[in-house]
Amino acid sequence: MVRGSNLSFNYTGIPVFDRASFSIGSGQKVALVGPNGAGKSTLFGLIAGTLESEEGSVVVEGSVALVPQEVKQDPILDSAESIRAYIDPHQRYPDHELENWLRGLELGHLSLADVPLSLSGGQKTRLALARALLLKPDVLLLDEPTNFLDENGKKWVMQLLHMYPKTLLIVSHDIALLNTAIDKVLAINIHTKKIDEYSGTYDQFVRLKKEADDLLKRTVLNERKHIARMKKGLRNMDRYTSEKGVRQRTRLKKRIRLLEENLPSLPRGTASIRLRLPEPARVGEIPLMARNIYKSYGGDAVLKGVSLTLYRNERVALLGKNGAGKSTLIKILVGLQQPDSGEVIRDESLSLGYYSQEFESFDLEQTLIESLYAETSGGDHIIRPLLARFLFTGQKVFNKIKTLSGGEKTRLAIARLLLKNYNLLVLDEPTTYLDPLSQRVILEALKNYTGGILVVSHTAQFLHELAPSRVLLLPEQQISTWNASLLSHAEEV
Repeated sequence: MVRGSNLSFNYTGIPVFDRASFSIGSGQKVALVGPNGAGKSTLFGLIAGTLESEEGSVVVEGSVALVPQEVKQDPILDSAESIRAYIDPHQRYPDHELENWLRGLELGHLSLADVPLSLSGGQKTRLALARALLLKPDVLLLDEPTNFLDENGKKWVMQLLHMYPKTLLIVSHDIALLNTAIDKVLAINIHTKKIDEYSGTYDQFVRLKKEADDLLKRTVLNERKHIARMKKGLRNMDRYTSEKGVRQRTRLKKRIRLLEENLPSLPRGTASIRLRLPEPARVGEIPLMARNIYKSYGGDAVLKGVSLTLYRNERVALLGKNGAGKSTLIKILVGLQQPDSGEVIRDESLSLGYYSQEFESFDLEQTLIESLYAETSGGDHIIRPLLARFLFTGQKVFNKIKTLSGGEKTRLAIARLLLKNYNLLVLDEPTTYLDPLSQRVILEALKNYTGGILVVSHTAQFLHELAPSRVLLLPEQQISTWNASLLSHAEEV
């Protein structure tokens, strides 16, 4: 059981929760939802005990384990002598059962004797998930547990979570997972700074939330009309110069001010995200070409003679399962890695913008607005509207980048790319950390972009609406014209 009572928490002076309360029953499977940056990671920290609320309390019965979006540094994992010692510290399971877990999490190529320190962030995250599920804590907190898995791996994890015998609180943008595994939703309300509770699946939550949002919209619009009528009445009272008239005007002004201060914000939508983007710089008919690319790691061939020609202003998707070489090919194309053999030919006028999930280019000590100022000579009239369209408003623009969630960093990274007149964008999994609204913001921005795009994405709906002209399937090395049947390959990424 987990119970939060009257929680208040501020981050860099901005309220995240304001006297928020919630409860999770023993054995319940609960989804935690809210826009990127709403406070999901903060709530996880309060429950796990790594953060303390300024007011209120969190009571947790039993043991707690938290698996974050991505494990990069973990003292327990980094000091483990072997994968086996890490995922089964109490030696409760036989080797064949642990090996089955590795296969289910798409780590079957690893040995239980391997040292986990040298593994990638995605591999470490999957091992952390295995450790947590094998230890069976009383309260398990999972932040995007299927991020690094293909379709078979997702199904395997979904089944485990569905059968998990204890309390589960999960953040996931995988709708199928939420509908399969959960029986309650906690929704962080960014307007009230409360935590709203809904019984049922994610689909049921969406329906109930829409009804609540529609009611709120009608209420706010009616209240705005009422305030407008009061302001009109106030203007008509200007001719009242008596002492009584002045008092009446003063009282009415106070009433109007209080009504405006207490007027709720409308639920965020996507109507205001149309962007006027810089025109891409001129480039030749073939901005980028790869010929017969080979790449191996430790004797394992990842790319075997891959060739690809990108034409001016076209959109191309790279599709394939984990380990097929998509990210490796992208890094070779943008010049971050060198192929073992083959060549990459770049047009002399190529201006390339690159996005990856690692956020290597960020100065984490910069504020959001400083980060954009460093990318353009444009002033506030360009930067502030762009940040607002990417859902960064008010004092948020003065927060340091290190305070952002993964999804917020993604939005900021794409905003920075779109400030410049790149004629080719190369995007490696731009939707991984994004909630549905943020995905829509990014998608609408990219749909308005008129340069070329090379994209890796596991989100079928995102690719469908982005509408690439061609697809390169890996490891098959097959180039196809885009059609809807290829969406199944997107879900295998």
